[in-house]
Amino acid sequence: MTQENTPYYPEQGSFVAENYVQSLLPADLAPADARVLFVHAHPDDESTSTGATMGALSRAGAQVDLLTATRGEMGEVIPDDLKYLEAWDPGTTDGGEGLGELREKELKAALDVLGVRHHEYLGRGDARAENGATIYRDSGMEWGEDGRAKANPVAADDCLTKLSEEEEAEAIASYIRARKPHVVVTYDDGGGYGHPDHVRVHLATSRALNILRGSDAEPQLAWGLEGDSNPDDTRLQAVIEGDKDAKREAMRAHATQVIIVSDDVFKFSNLVPQKISAVETYRLLSSKGSA
Repeated sequence: MTQENTPYYPEQGSFVAENYVQSLLPADLAPADARVLFVHAHPDDESTSTGATMGALSRAGAQVDLLTATRGEMGEVIPDDLKYLEAWDPGTTDGGEGLGELREKELKAALDVLGVRHHEYLGRGDARAENGATIYRDSGMEWGEDGRAKANPVAADDCLTKLSEEEEAEAIASYIRARKPHVVVTYDDGGGYGHPDHVRVHLATSRALNILRGSDAEPQLAWGLEGDSNPDDTRLQAVIEGDKDAKREAMRAHATQVIIVSDDVFKFSNLVPQKISAVETYRLLSSKGSA
């Protein structure tokens, strides 16, 4: 996989609306009584994009759960001695299966740092639609000429973006019914920096919330992780100043994907420096009882 242009990543916490809240929880719900579900696309997304929030919620006593859509089989690999695991390496014949298995282990270590109480992959356990797929593979991506993420032209037929969005939504709804979170957190419609799997997770989660609307499993609030900030966005913004130390150490667990440069800076395999931010911002996607 080649990289022609400098990849673009939004900077977390770069915009704060005039009116914002400082919690993802309903006003009448104490953190110690709260159940919060994060829905992410790949291992490491939970740590790099919402790790400060997850760590702070866990520290406050909340039950923090995570649903991960794929095992990140198409990820690039940083350590030289593990590059043979990359799906497009000439010597790799398993389609990234070995990398997915390693990233499962990395994720488990990260979740121990973040205090996540329950984790599942889409297609497994309670996160499965009736007669649905048991595994959803990483779709991969490319960087466009504008530095933005775009679809992988050789994505596998059983990857997240090629399988049924309706089925994925049913699987997410099934998991929400089982765990009954008060709050669900996923990506906003831009998918953070635009990875196709992030966008699909947003769409499938939004569809799952519609499936649950009016039922006893409907979450009280749903939030989307903010990517590119839009000052004209009128939706309620939550600005969370979370646990930066927990975020950094959880990121460190994802050694195939993340380089911790310093207390304040990290890089992915493309070596673009990014800020390790304690501030993570979200926009309200839905609230229980709203149209």
